[in-house]
Amino acid sequence: MGKERERGYRVLGEKELARLTDPTQEFAYDVLSGLSERPKRLPSRYFYDDEGSVLFQRIMELDSYYPTRCEREILTRYRPQILERLGDRPLNVIDLGAGDGAKTILLLEHLAQHKVDYRYVPIDISEGAMQEVVSAARAALPGIEVAGIVAEYIDGARWLAAESEERQNLVLFLGSNIGNFELSRARAFLRRLWAALREGDLTLIGFDLKKDIEALLHAYNDPEGITAKFNLNLLSRINRQLGGRFDLSRFRHFGTYNVFSGAMESYLVSLARQTVYIETLEHGFTFEPWEPVHTEYSYKYLPQDIDALAEATGFVIDASFHDDQRWFVDSLWRVDKTPRRI
Repeated sequence: MGKERERGYRVLGEKELARLTDPTQEFAYDVLSGLSERPKRLPSRYFYDDEGSVLFQRIMELDSYYPTRCEREILTRYRPQILERLGDRPLNVIDLGAGDGAKTILLLEHLAQHKVDYRYVPIDISEGAMQEVVSAARAALPGIEVAGIVAEYIDGARWLAAESEERQNLVLFLGSNIGNFELSRARAFLRRLWAALREGDLTLIGFDLKKDIEALLHAYNDPEGITAKFNLNLLSRINRQLGGRFDLSRFRHFGTYNVFSGAMESYLVSLARQTVYIETLEHGFTFEPWEPVHTEYSYKYLPQDIDALAEATGFVIDASFHDDQRWFVDSLWRVDKTPRRI
């Protein structure tokens, strides 16, 4: 306190700042900001409350949702090749947004069968989702250490890398989660991940490749309506947590492909002119008939896009593994901290 008094200011540490963070208030601020914009938007990061996580598990089980099927094929077929590229050091298998962990367990079982010394570290912002994946992993992998972290992805990875310097890190970012980022944000995210990791660490990233547009439209507009419920849950979450008064029957989900950006885009469309009041914000928002609220991007990639992204963010591509249709790729990247000349 003496030094602080002398210099006239105080530097708050991470623990002090964490105590000031209120996730519900942050949610409220983002809703206020997004619904005040033109066009309106709601950040896709808020899809994954406990209810949203359950709905996404159902989406992954749909026949029309090909990414899960393709990635299971890849991990089943190529896990021996992935194992060959790991070092001999003890390993952290860091799973960013693990979902139910079913695809990851395919790889983890193979590591366990070959006596790899590893611990499984899923990272997710949803505590409910974390409880499920930890339970599933412990049931499937008795004797393997499971140590989940409820946090933002980069925060959790950075903390873990600093906490266990003796271990190599294998980061899994599966399921085409990278596609939810616009290209500039994808670069920023991957560069932050690169900075959090150490020389020689690995990351296995799932990329959904560009393909027949009808296949994309079918995947994001499933006839069972689960994707629609998943999107509409954003409004339900506002109702539950912020005192919103959304009538879900007066909105519909709409998914379309943008041929210019190369992204599937999801919207909630107002079916009538209406004003919706949100108690926490003490504010009402007016929606015109057929006015869209943007909820998600899901960018699709060409192989050269993936090469350029790795190069721009400091990684070296070790290997790329495709499904039979070449609709999807899991790309294994290695952290390269060698200084580069520009």
